[in-house]
Amino acid sequence: MATSQQTADFILEQTGSAGDMIVRKMFGEYALYCDTKVVAFICNDQLFMKPTEVGNKFLDDSTLAPCYPGSKDYYKVPEDMLEDRNWLSDFVRQTADVLPLPKPKKPKKSARP
Repeated sequence: MATSQQTADFILEQTGSAGDMIVRKMFGEYALYCDTKVVAFICNDQLFMKPTEVGNKFLDDSTLAPCYPGSKDYYKVPEDMLEDRNWLSDFVRQTADVLPLPKPKKPKKSARP
């Protein structure tokens, strides 16, 4: 079951104060970015935050679950916590703060005639 655009838009709105937020569609689901860093995935209309050392300040290990079959575990944010804009934005901001910057993309090689 793919995530609805409405869910992605809602989560993006709820996390807007965390930083420069965007969502990108990926295989029917979404990646949530904060300041160029992927901090979470939105799968099956549920938010899954990347596990980091700050994650246990917000959720305990009992919320760890795969976001799709075969994935590693992420913090599955309870639906009622999606309504708490301040809590959610803090979780996203603090997660982004401890994640490394994405590696620069290698330039594409030009095709030779």
